[in-house]
Amino acid sequence: MVIRYDHIWTFRGSVVTVETLSSCTTLIPHSNPWRWINDSGWTHWVYVQLMTDWTEKDTVYSVFLCFYKITFELTLNVMFLITSMLSRLQINTNGFVATSEPSGESSYLGNMPPKFGIIAALQGDLDTSDGVGRVFYRQDSSPDVLRQAADHINRAFPEDDEVSPTHAAVVTWVGVATQEAPSRGDGIDTRRNTFQLVLASLETASYAVVLYARDGVQFTSTPVGDRPMVMHSGFSKGLVRGFLFSSQGPYYRTSTDDEASVQALAEETNSGLRGVWVYEIGTSPYFSNVAPGEVTDLPTEEEHGASNQRRPFDGQQVEYPPYGSEGEQIQIHSVQYQPHQPDNPEVVVVDDTDINKCSQFADCQDYSAGFCCHCRPGFYGNGIQCVAEGKPQRMNGKVNGRVLVGGSASPVEFSSNDLHSYVVVNDGRSYVAISDIPPSVGPSLQPLSALGGVIGWAFALEQPGFKNGFSIIGGEFVRQAEVTFLPGNEKLTIRQEFKGIDEHDHLAVSTTLEGRVPEVPRGATVQIDPYSEIYQYSNNLITSSSTRDYTVSFPDGSTETRTYQWRQTITFQSCQNDESSRDTRPTQMLSVDQVFVMFDAQSEIIRFAMSNKIGDVNGGQPQENPCFTGRHGCDTNAVCRPGSGTQFTCECAAGFIGDGRLCEDVDECRENPQICSSHAICNNHPGTFRCECDDGYQFANDGHSCVAVDGPIDPCEEGTHTCDIPERAQCTYTGGSAYICSCLPGFVGDGRVCQDVDECQPGRCHQDAICYNTQGSYTCQCRPGYYGDGVYCSSEKTKTQCEAHRDRLLGTTEISIRGPRPPYPPVGQYIPTCDENGAYEPTQCHGSIGQCWCVDPNGREIPGTRSGPGTRPMCIDHGGVPPPIGPTPRPDVHPLPPGTHLLYAQSGRIEHVPLEGYDMKKDDAKPLLHLPEKVIIGVAYDCVDKMVYWTEITSPSISRASIQGGEPTAVITTELDSPEGITVDHLSRTMFWTDSVKDRIEVASLEGTQRRVIVDSDLVNPRAIIADPPNGNLYWADWNRDAPKIETSYMDGSSRRVLVKDDLGLPNGLTFDPQSSLLCWADAGTHKMECMNPGRGDRRQVLEGIQYPFGITAFGKNIYYTDWRRDAVVAVDRYAGRESDEFQPQKRTKLYGITAALSQCPSGQNYCSVNNGGCTRLCLATPTGRTCTCPDNVVGVDCV
Repeated sequence: MVIRYDHIWTFRGSVVTVETLSSCTTLIPHSNPWRWINDSGWTHWVYVQLMTDWTEKDTVYSVFLCFYKITFELTLNVMFLITSMLSRLQINTNGFVATSEPSGESSYLGNMPPKFGIIAALQGDLDTSDGVGRVFYRQDSSPDVLRQAADHINRAFPEDDEVSPTHAAVVTWVGVATQEAPSRGDGIDTRRNTFQLVLASLETASYAVVLYARDGVQFTSTPVGDRPMVMHSGFSKGLVRGFLFSSQGPYYRTSTDDEASVQALAEETNSGLRGVWVYEIGTSPYFSNVAPGEVTDLPTEEEHGASNQRRPFDGQQVEYPPYGSEGEQIQIHSVQYQPHQPDNPEVVVVDDTDINKCSQFADCQDYSAGFCCHCRPGFYGNGIQCVAEGKPQRMNGKVNGRVLVGGSASPVEFSSNDLHSYVVVNDGRSYVAISDIPPSVGPSLQPLSALGGVIGWAFALEQPGFKNGFSIIGGEFVRQAEVTFLPGNEKLTIRQEFKGIDEHDHLAVSTTLEGRVPEVPRGATVQIDPYSEIYQYSNNLITSSSTRDYTVSFPDGSTETRTYQWRQTITFQSCQNDESSRDTRPTQMLSVDQVFVMFDAQSEIIRFAMSNKIGDVNGGQPQENPCFTGRHGCDTNAVCRPGSGTQFTCECAAGFIGDGRLCEDVDECRENPQICSSHAICNNHPGTFRCECDDGYQFANDGHSCVAVDGPIDPCEEGTHTCDIPERAQCTYTGGSAYICSCLPGFVGDGRVCQDVDECQPGRCHQDAICYNTQGSYTCQCRPGYYGDGVYCSSEKTKTQCEAHRDRLLGTTEISIRGPRPPYPPVGQYIPTCDENGAYEPTQCHGSIGQCWCVDPNGREIPGTRSGPGTRPMCIDHGGVPPPIGPTPRPDVHPLPPGTHLLYAQSGRIEHVPLEGYDMKKDDAKPLLHLPEKVIIGVAYDCVDKMVYWTEITSPSISRASIQGGEPTAVITTELDSPEGITVDHLSRTMFWTDSVKDRIEVASLEGTQRRVIVDSDLVNPRAIIADPPNGNLYWADWNRDAPKIETSYMDGSSRRVLVKDDLGLPNGLTFDPQSSLLCWADAGTHKMECMNPGRGDRRQVLEGIQYPFGITAFGKNIYYTDWRRDAVVAVDRYAGRESDEFQPQKRTKLYGITAALSQCPSGQNYCSVNNGGCTRLCLATPTGRTCTCPDNVVGVDCV
């Protein structure tokens, strides 16, 4: 068998992709073969003969290929297409030039636009393997070629200033046929197309000139599979990577799916010459669009011949137009133009595809062989993944697989078990926890500290001259390990795929376990001594192996030393273009000590902890510097910088500020409010920040700007529906443009027209009552001389508790000759005051002594509320609202539209005011929830599940409801007397509240379970309470008349201390702004609003002269509070120190608690935010950790 050389290519560059349609059958030995293996595993050989080009510098290769589909890479300096500066083009035999790596034929043939960047002159499944079809290409800056390009461009854009290109690239497809078997062996009668693409550029713009043969397009479709597909021409940027995902970038089609449009390419024009098409494809500095030529009129044949402008770009000789001798060599000019590089001469501007591969904390650098990414100072990694030096790292993932234990024949299944890890990088300590481990396998996994060992290696403490794993290979790699236990030869394989840093700045990993482990009985513990492991580094591969001993301590006190052999490989993809990367030491030693393993059978969690250092395999000189021993005392968010001897300095990691011993997060969102684009929200994260688009917006192709999402319009929200008015009907959106109209209770109709139902039928009310029909309802009212609610009427009035109490103190009415005398109080006697409904007024006063105090619904004085002469305390109403008669609205939640809202309590309902920026959209204010006969005091919001929580005191309880619709649910109904303030820790999934009668603070899970008292001493009138979840702190106010104060503690109730006790009167409202770290309060006694930083104690006044504030909440630059005297929600600009707006609800009654329902959760995490902090019951965060504790009602259970 003899191999046939299909054709000879002369080129400069490299073979990028070769799509093999059939393999070579025989290989002729050659002295200088290139070997290439395609995706399917077949090995092919390219035979190379070296020749010297006449320029003496350039080497031109003549390559004999046995491939059919070839893509070459050509180094260019053409500026091109939609936000790109190209340094490379890839020419494909299928009639196009790719601006990024092309995918396989099956993905782009017949599809326009494809998923990669493309300039398609005439793209289809083309054949150049028959010795007739050829492709020529070169970069050309000769005056003649540049003049031709300028003539075409200036003729196509006659109204623009004339241009003079400085560079050009010429690609010609000559006599290409469709990919099908010819009817004759010589292929002479096969239809063939010829066309040419020229890319011309100057410093400020780039143009594409496409020329089609005078004899027209000979075929307009090519076979794809078993059917013909129309060929395509046009431009596309391909997929563009956004913040979270990729989307189709801009594209411009010059032909359609109609074959006639392909024929028209050779018959029409946009440049004034038949078959010649000109496009401006980039304008500096933005390169944002494709602009077609403006001259579509065709010249007469005489004009065409006289102008002689339709001659080809010479140097590539084919039949049309004449090119000269076929064997002429084609010169490829070297790159002459380089973009301006002001700072680092190695940093160049490349196309978007290359840039997007680098981390946002890395620069893309150019080398002779290509590009590589390098982390900037202050960061480390492989350039694709970069993290801040000194910043602790977290790893999250899932564990799957099957493990057999001992001689068992039934494997234990792992299905998406949570794996979490935390590393203190500046001392090399790593912690790993895997949850939901069945007790049948948990003890036997204790020897496998190596499950988390790879994270220790990745972020090990580096000794001088050595690098940990992440510094070398970043966060994307695959680790395969095999463990062989001796002497039983049980084998377990561990495969871990590390997927890089996710959107939460956590390293993502998936783990699979398969095999068998020897049994470690329940109750036994495992001890692993310090060990060392040598890592060997080679090209894209790291290996290590070792033998390890471990000791098993059995429940009976006996011990046994066991052994296993460990072997692992780590594969990764490095950048081969940077020769300096090859300087990595071939061997390094990982030293691991302080190894701790434990299986918690109660919580079914296995934990590993260890300290890791990477250094010399020979041990090296003992390091005394604390930076290398890890005993430096720097903050966990700091990097230790070694000095001479034992000297060192602590330096806060990027994104943190401080002296290195104590580092605080820099809030980039607060310091630079414009750091994100419009319609975006800035979320601060430890050490960094993230921009997230508002609801209804998504990231544009640049990954920064937010553009509106073209989604369906909700007619119910927009008010374009045809339902009856809201007082009679409800509009329910069902998706798309559909909605349903339904009449409200008390009305009948089709929803578009609703009529009131007259409910006043006989028997509806008491026989001694009158029924009054109202819109949608009715009321019953007893006739004169009768008392009752209308449903029941009596001629004798039943006294309420307050009325009986009052009348008892007043005594019976005395009779005299002048008639009955009204009761009068005994001198000096306190007489209770009843409201119009007979209930105790919440504020009771003793006229003789001039003192006032608050009472509960039963008239009992609330301790600590008594005021002196001339003042009145702020007392809460206890349900003095008369109960409604007849049907009442269902307590359903009316769903809120997207965005941020203020939620406030007003007697028996919760209402909302939407925010637009920081402005209250008063016209859109509506009720969220109706709860008749209730008095709601405190409100809090859970941004994760989008639930509102509230306290109410008429029938003391804590309830919740989704703001997206549904019915309220009571979560706590027992052991409550007067719950008032409430706050939610959205990270730990807990809530905290105050009880002003029980004088205590409690915590519970959001479901109302796991309840525990955390503060129950030295409290008199606790009301407002607020949490700072990321920092694990809790704040509350006690408005005790005798000694008002504001206090703080950790969320577990520990480290309690008084923050403010001077110059306070009635500190009712309390809020914490996470962006500024300010605690703010409103005082109805001093009539001031003040703020302070709890860590510094720098108290300052925001506003004075406020009237009677109750609730308060912060959002951005504003503080919003409810005012009892004004019956209003008031906005305060805390930077300007003035009130900026006021909203008065239609219903003028007292407003209580207020909170902000944010469209997205604020940034930050605490030690309970992942896997409940590893706790089995309550996890309560603290600034430096968490406390695992039991609920009060759990006895005899170990809570860890």
